[in-house]
Amino acid sequence: MTRPIASSYKYYDFVMAAFVAVLLCSNLIGAAKAAQVTLPLFGNVTFGAGVLFFPVSYIFGDILTEVYGYGRDRRVIWAGFGALVFAALMSVVVLSLTPASDPFNSEYQTHLNAVFGNTPRIIFGSMIAFWCGSFVNSYVMAKMKVAMEGRKLWARVVGSTVCGEFVDSSLFYVIAFYGIWPHDQLVKVIIAQYVLKTGWEIVMTPVTYRIVGFLKRMENEDYYDRDTNFNPFKLKT
Repeated sequence: MTRPIASSYKYYDFVMAAFVAVLLCSNLIGAAKAAQVTLPLFGNVTFGAGVLFFPVSYIFGDILTEVYGYGRDRRVIWAGFGALVFAALMSVVVLSLTPASDPFNSEYQTHLNAVFGNTPRIIFGSMIAFWCGSFVNSYVMAKMKVAMEGRKLWARVVGSTVCGEFVDSSLFYVIAFYGIWPHDQLVKVIIAQYVLKTGWEIVMTPVTYRIVGFLKRMENEDYYDRDTNFNPFKLKT
């Protein structure tokens, strides 16, 4: 099967743009806030606010791999990774600049530091976890599609999510907080974040079905990665 060039797709670029936007917003806006919710049987559960939106990037990953194939999703993952690197660099530069000597900017600098002044370990952990988790998610999705001959999309969505989110959650918290948080607290947070992220994506499976069905019809594409080079560093589709 010959794959069309990107310009022949109607919606691929829009899906890529939406993916990058969700990724940036979930890392920049929600990452600094710890929220709390009271759940039956579990009591008070504390979680990062970004967990409500970050899993959407994995939903986009499932959609891209299912419709366009691993190679096209690989390009999107690298686009998102590049956007994260630029955002981290921009944050460092902006925060390092001396603010104007007036009360407003002095106070504003304090707020900027609180929201965007993540430690290098957290920034590094976030980028590495995203990169590894996204590629695991896409790889499992592509391999399962071929093995299952395109049947049971729900199983591929759940299976890839379970694997990708496990890698993501484990890497991020270990890189960012190992040796800082007590071991038992670290394990509890990893489990809580993993369950919340995975559960949220499973709940959204009907939406994934609708978007996948729409894109397959509109793009006249349903790619199977039978002869794909799964090297994550190869950008050619």
